Order: sequence, then C-alpha cells, then structure tokens
Amino acid sequence: MPALSDGFAGKVALVTGAASGLGRGTAERLAAQGARVVLFDRDEAGLRTTEAACPGSVVVVGDVTAAADIARAVDAAAALGKLTLLATAAGLIGPTKPLPEVEEAEWDRLFAVNVKGTWLTLKAVLPVMRDAGGGSIVAFASAAGLVASPAMPAYAATKAAVISMTRSVARGHAAEGIRMNCVCPGSIQTPMLEATFAGAATPELRAAREAEFRARHPLGRFGETHEVTEAVVFLLSDAASFITGTALPVDGGRLA
Repeated sequence: MPALSDGFAGKVALVTGAASGLGRGTAERLAAQGARVVLFDRDEAGLRTTEAACPGSVVVVGDVTAAADIARAVDAAAALGKLTLLATAAGLIGPTKPLPEVEEAEWDRLFAVNVKGTWLTLKAVLPVMRDAGGGSIVAFASAAGLVASPAMPAYAATKAAVISMTRSVARGHAAEGIRMNCVCPGSIQTPMLEATFAGAATPELRAAREAEFRARHPLGRFGETHEVTEAVVFLLSDAASFITGTALPVDGGRLA
C-alpha cells in the first residue's frame, strides 16, 4: 500500500463508533495522517480516551439510531471545514444463537444500530458531501455478511444489508464524486469479539467457541485492529480513487 503520511492533511472526517475497537483505531490512523476527526459514540469515557490520541479531534456523544444526534455530529464537522471522509464503525454483535431462538427485541436492536444507524448516518452525510464536491465513505460490514453464519444469523443479516447499501450508494452517488466501500472483517481482537466469547456458560464452552472461530481463518489466528484500519484508511484515501462499491474481506482467508 502506498505511504499515506499526512495524506489527509486539512481534511475533515467523521467516525462513528469511535470509542473503542475498530472505530477508535480508524480515528487514530486518520488523525495521525493529518485529518481533523469528529469522534461519535454513546460511550463518552471511551471517546475521551480516543480523543487523547487524536490531536484536533472533536467529541460528540450520541446514538447512531437518533437522527438528531447524528445531525449534531455533522454540524460539529461543518465547524471544522468540509466533511469529505466518513467511517461508520458503530455496531453491535450477536446474539450467538440459531435464528428461531433470537428474541424480537434482540433482532430489532441489532437492526436499529447496524442497519438503521448506517442509513441515518449516510442520510445526513451524503448531501453534505455532495455540496462539498465529493467524498469517501467506508462502512464496516463483516465476513459474516458475505458467507453463511449459522452461529450468528441475525448479525449476518444486518451486515449483508450494509454491504448491499454500500453498493447501492456507490452506484447512486458516483456522479457526485462520492465513493463508498465497505470492509468485511473476520474475527478481530476487539472488545466486540471478547463480548462474543464472554457469553459462554463455562470456561470449556468459551474455549470451544474461540477454537471454532479461530478455525474459520486459514491463517490460524484472529486479526489485529491495525490490519483492518489500514484497509479502511486506504479505501478512504486518494490512493483508492478508482475503487467504489467494493466489499473488501479482511478475514485471514476465510472467504478464499
């Protein structure tokens, strides 16, 4: 990948889900390369930790399922300059159970955050990018959105929706100079992955679940945060200027 040092100097970015995990990693990489970043999440304490590693960033505490909260984040970005970079990392994982056992409230909450939250963010940001003359967006989907996931069928359905949304936005807004791609991580060492394992009833079941997840990846290990955020930063950058509408697996070979 081409060197991107200072590749985002003077640009304004919005990162949802920036309080931890892949959202935090993405925000830190963008800030390290010169971007002014609006950090958005429900977790204020986590956002403050991210803020400390992102010089010039702005914290907005809010929920991606609330249009008014997202509007505040977009307004905060406008105060910094033209918003031309967006990473939608806010999301939930699970529940880890067969589809008939998923509760209606679990299904609704999962779709509210992963799908509605992505849509509301795009709904607010796309007109701003159009007025700015273009922009680049990366959504966070999952390898589970590209291949069967019997252990987490509800989660997989939300990520398949994000992938489809990505492709539709890419086609629908290309003439406006807006690119949209998504990354499809495999199992990455993040708090979200830990939450999946923490729900196991016994240490033995946890160990078995970890082994099952690890075995899905031919590289024989879980991914690291930086291995996903490097792909995100590349897709956001001008180095990827002829790439739009792609769903990029970062999955240790799971889909090979």
